[in-house]
Amino acid sequence: MIIAVTDRKSCTEDFYRRTERIYKAGADIIILREKDMSDEEYIEAARKCYEICGNRLYINSRMHIAEEIGVKNIHLPVRLLKDRGSFAHVGASVHSREEALRAKAMGADYIIAGHIFPTDCKRGLPPRGVGYIKEISEAVDIPVFAIGGITRETVMQLKGSGIKGICVMSGLMKAENPEELIDYFKKSLRRDNRKL
Repeated sequence: MIIAVTDRKSCTEDFYRRTERIYKAGADIIILREKDMSDEEYIEAARKCYEICGNRLYINSRMHIAEEIGVKNIHLPVRLLKDRGSFAHVGASVHSREEALRAKAMGADYIIAGHIFPTDCKRGLPPRGVGYIKEISEAVDIPVFAIGGITRETVMQLKGSGIKGICVMSGLMKAENPEELIDYFKKSLRRDNRKL
């Protein structure tokens, strides 16, 4: 499975055109991140992305906006999981084994954990590495997705880590051909093992 996380500032074309291309290419989940948007800006973006992505769209953190526009999927930090409301699907970002266990106990449907490889998004912070994502995968029995620096060159290093898939932000926002990149990732993950 492929989770795409938006970042309009690194987008190399119209943001909504890029979102549509990623959706049509088969990204399984599209998380509308855009942390620097005001609520008004985010509502507008969420409405447009919902028209494009339908039930594959997940709102990042802003539960009140998801409820307002009728999006049933939410992605949250662990600290906000205590109130999942009436959302159909809830994911969580974690940064330790303990957070992963807490997220599972609090009802998260899946976990994103990272960052696994060096990435400009976390410049100056050392990556946690493949051993970390394997530890998270072994700790919980819900799907775990790796994030951070996942490229054509690094994706196969995740072989045998137990992940359900990968989560990519800038790679998909900047790719010249996001359709081909998603296809490459999906084929690479299928080659790893049948769990992915």
